[in-house]
Amino acid sequence: SSLVPPSQLDSSSISTLFENRVQKTYGRYPITFVSGDGCALTDETGKDYLDFVSGIATCALGHNNAELTAAVTEQMGKLHHVSNLYYTPGQGLLAEWLCANSCADKAFFCNSGAEANEAAIKCARKHANDRGITDPVIITAEQSFHGRTLATVTATGQPKYHAGFTYGGEMVRGFRYTPYNDADALKALVEEISQTPEEDAASGRKRGLAAIMLEPLQGEGGIVPGNKEYFE
Repeated sequence: SSLVPPSQLDSSSISTLFENRVQKTYGRYPITFVSGDGCALTDETGKDYLDFVSGIATCALGHNNAELTAAVTEQMGKLHHVSNLYYTPGQGLLAEWLCANSCADKAFFCNSGAEANEAAIKCARKHANDRGITDPVIITAEQSFHGRTLATVTATGQPKYHAGFTYGGEMVRGFRYTPYNDADALKALVEEISQTPEEDAASGRKRGLAAIMLEPLQGEGGIVPGNKEYFE
């Protein structure tokens, strides 16, 4: 066969491959990492770095972790992916462990934070609709970030992320934004949302709060921790 596997392609200029073949959905620094160990990273020139990013908080065990590598290798030697049409031991055991060691009573497995937030948005809207709310509103904070899907980028309280994705000037309806760490503004917005405009009520509609979606620590535009009083 003339088909060459990716591992055998010319890798002399990875940045050029990205420039030519990878969609520019992220701004990247001019560094190509090729290996890591623990919290250390090594680039293609052999220079070492300390990894303070941890895959944007997704690699808490570090790079080249022996126990993680052994666990993944063992699982791949048994079974890969069979979809959610069937039961697998690992998924059930992990769900049990997660629920036993958290406040949750059920686990939802997904592929990204955006997908998790999409599911949360759907759950909140469904619950509101079940309570007779036809116009459910979810409150999020200004300068927040909740994902890159259409609904989660709408939930993201930053107009710069909305540019180019509106329909008639609107993003997905049903989201309102409030200043972060301003309890009075949040309370006032909840009270406003809880009142249905007269013209909407006359047509049988009902507006109400579906959820308040907040990050305990904002990471966009600086590191901004939430006040304890704000979350209480």
